Amino acid sequence: MKTPLLEIEDLHARVQDKEIIKGFNLIINEGEVHALMGPNGAGKSTLSNVLCGKDGYEVTSGTIRFKGKDLLSLEPEERAREGIFLAMQYPVEIPGVPTSTFLKHAVNSIRKHQNLPELDTMEFIKMMREEGRKLGVDADMIKRPLNVGFSGGEKKRLETLQMSILKPSFAILDEADSGLDIDALKVVSEGINSLRDGQRSMLVITHYQRLLNYVVPDYVHVYADGKIVKSGDKNLALELEEKGYAEFVKEK
Repeated sequence: MKTPLLEIEDLHARVQDKEIIKGFNLIINEGEVHALMGPNGAGKSTLSNVLCGKDGYEVTSGTIRFKGKDLLSLEPEERAREGIFLAMQYPVEIPGVPTSTFLKHAVNSIRKHQNLPELDTMEFIKMMREEGRKLGVDADMIKRPLNVGFSGGEKKRLETLQMSILKPSFAILDEADSGLDIDALKVVSEGINSLRDGQRSMLVITHYQRLLNYVVPDYVHVYADGKIVKSGDKNLALELEEKGYAEFVKEK
């Protein structure tokens, strides 16, 4: 029997005075990979921000349960410690903060929440280097300030490393293919696939089918006008690539 990890029921949310999410429903079970596809402005990134608890997004009705808990009652840092991870479309640069320092603090915050002993510097460096080698992340890149001066491919590869090290139970990949050439896309996709273990779940948000050639989802959902309007298997993504989103977009 499948165990629900994330349960979203009749979710409505707005930004300032504009309603963006309008009756969204979705259940993601443990180990499943779901793809959310839709046109620009449909509200896909709004959904990821609501799930992570970003300021400025107001949930007006509906429920979200994560591991059986009321997700909306948790602060953003609590959601992260519970196992939610967001790979951002545009990862932020943080000058002056070494990537390794950032990751060490994040890992130990989660370990503390799980009642596990914190890693000392040498233990963390060993783990980080091992995971970095698996994902093709250069050791020098880890020494640099977080995302500062990184190419688009380097930023996305580093986010895959963060996911590998933090080991979230649910990862949201918000347009992980944005700005990547075909070689970088393959590398990032291989990193994502290496983290599919039958227990970790993922929500892959994308406009295009090309990412789903490499990260093959269990389910594909079409997101338009603030809600899911059609669901299917991986073949639905191929259909969207051929026909586009015109039939799902209402005339203004």
